[in-house]
Amino acid sequence: MTKLDPIIAVKDVEASSKWYQKILGFKRTHGGNEFAVMVSEDDEIVLALHKWGDHNHPTMINPNLTAGNGVILYFRTKNLNIIRQNVSDIEGVIEVDIHLNQNSLKWNFQ
Repeated sequence: MTKLDPIIAVKDVEASSKWYQKILGFKRTHGGNEFAVMVSEDDEIVLALHKWGDHNHPTMINPNLTAGNGVILYFRTKNLNIIRQNVSDIEGVIEVDIHLNQNSLKWNFQ
């Protein structure tokens, strides 16, 4: 089986790690100030966070590029309403509230 372990560049690994823990309930299992591995409640790797500019990865060198351009992280979950409430609890921005996405035919929010 092949699995995807996405790595995204972030300005602050610690703050980003805490955000994913608070909102999605992930656990941090590895890393330091430059890198963190986030896992699900089943200890499956979901996402890795990498500090901009560290370790000379060519696509993660310039933090002045438009962040997220061309990237969508779509998390599948059975806890959509809980996660939506977690975003509200931290006064996070919701662009589009929970709705049935006509393209994916899945319930989501943005």
